[in-house]
Amino acid sequence: MSEEIKTNATSVKITTQQWKVLFATAAGYALDAMDTVLYSMVILQVMAEFSMDTSIGGLIASGSLAGAAAGGTIAGVIADKVGRRKALMLTVLVYSFFTFMCGLSQSVLQLMIFRILLGLGMGGEWTAGVALITETWPAKHRGKAMGFVISNWCVGWALAALVTMIVLPRFGWRMVFFVGILPALLILWIRKNIDESEVWLRQKGKDLNEGSGRSAISCLTALFSRKHIRITVIMCALASAILFGYWGIFTWVPGFLASPIANGGAGLDIVKSGSFILLLNVGGFIGFNSMGWITDMFGRKRPFLIYAFVAAILVPIYGQMRDPMILMFMGPVLAYFGMGVFPFFGTVLSEFYPTDIRATAIGFTYNFGRGVSAFAPFIIGTLALNMGLGSAFLAGSIAYAVGGFIVLLLPETKGLEFD
Repeated sequence: MSEEIKTNATSVKITTQQWKVLFATAAGYALDAMDTVLYSMVILQVMAEFSMDTSIGGLIASGSLAGAAAGGTIAGVIADKVGRRKALMLTVLVYSFFTFMCGLSQSVLQLMIFRILLGLGMGGEWTAGVALITETWPAKHRGKAMGFVISNWCVGWALAALVTMIVLPRFGWRMVFFVGILPALLILWIRKNIDESEVWLRQKGKDLNEGSGRSAISCLTALFSRKHIRITVIMCALASAILFGYWGIFTWVPGFLASPIANGGAGLDIVKSGSFILLLNVGGFIGFNSMGWITDMFGRKRPFLIYAFVAAILVPIYGQMRDPMILMFMGPVLAYFGMGVFPFFGTVLSEFYPTDIRATAIGFTYNFGRGVSAFAPFIIGTLALNMGLGSAFLAGSIAYAVGGFIVLLLPETKGLEFD
């Protein structure tokens, strides 16, 4: 545990700059989600274009997660060395540009390469954004701020669904990806309106005065020092389990809804499945934000445990439903719990590590989990060849349950403030 954190229960006033940081990180994460999820929204059309089965379709989705694992770690080191703000702008540029390039793909290999490179920005944006928001907002409201930022993943899903519903029937799947270049405009706003983290600036000033700044290698090796190795290993395992469950299931939810019943899907048309995705993300949005409030009130661990276990129960039930009305109402409930676990990660990771390695720790541990979860869409897609998509979701259910048990190994960090 970091020496630089302490309990602080006093009331605090939120400044204009803190609100701007909240908006910037939330918008960056929403647009990150939109660009990432666009592939899931057009996966059936892309599979048809390149004559792919669900195994290869899942492998391409896995490629972006593998890229995210690398990108999140790299961005963490960059954010610790040059600042959270610069790292955030760089990652937004990367995921925007390579989403656009996906629309120019002429082969499966090209699409895979562009999705991997997109993943570098996708994983990196989360790392830089989490470091910036958790260092900017006070401990009393850190969970709420993190919950709101992460909830914008659902806004991004909704935007992806809207873009697909409007663009895909008229212009095809390539134009859907071309729309993904627009988030790059956010960089201009961040550059003009967002200040660097004062916590990071103080640490950087201290390093310069004392000549004690860490190298990129020492930032990474510090995670496995005697002081931090236990937390690092537990958080890598926890992120692996939960992210495997999430990406294994939610990558394939649009395909599940739109696939024929004979193939293990729900058999909905593209407009109805898109509408169901919008409703699903309403549930996720509420789940993200409620987790933030609940963790600030009752602690970090117990809410996470409840959300993970309920998601594990709901996933296989959802996968066996075929009635459109049941799917419409059950989807938001599943997303409430299945997505609602995620504010936990940004909050506790920022509280477990000191400022000089915080972004590196956030990037490495969470994105180690992304690296493991890269296999999830491929595994679910492969299982679906014989079981159907709905039944293949059981693998994701098991992963959520495992995550629920792992969290019991962690200490509680509610109320810890940065110096």
